[in-house]
Amino acid sequence: MSSQEPRKTRYAGRYLFLFLLGLVIGAICTVMALRALQARTDPFPDALMQVMAQQSRELGRSAKANRCTPSDTLPRLQSLRALSNDIEPAFPGLRDDARFDTAASGLRATLDGALAAPPADCTQLATLAQQIGEDCKACHRDFR
Repeated sequence: MSSQEPRKTRYAGRYLFLFLLGLVIGAICTVMALRALQARTDPFPDALMQVMAQQSRELGRSAKANRCTPSDTLPRLQSLRALSNDIEPAFPGLRDDARFDTAASGLRATLDGALAAPPADCTQLATLAQQIGEDCKACHRDFR
């Protein structure tokens, strides 16, 4: 029996090596497959929503930090307005939906009004930030 014990341990080492090699190859293949699936998705809609959300959060932070002058808020409002032009192209499947069009137009109207008459104090900025949030929620409520 002692002559077969070294053979068993030698085979056990080979099996362990093959098992570990299979795990590594499987992990690599899984990552490659997930990357291929990820490459097929369009990052534009998510990126647009992320940037718009960040600009909206910055408006709210400006109001809380008492930085409410037009020179503080106009760059954010201009960015939001420029980004809002890309909402329909980002979601081509929803372009023909009247609710989607109404929500996007409502956001642009709010931003146009804010650019025409920028908020002069923090109270107005907080109200504007809340209105922008409501315009965003109107669309997200129906289409998220």
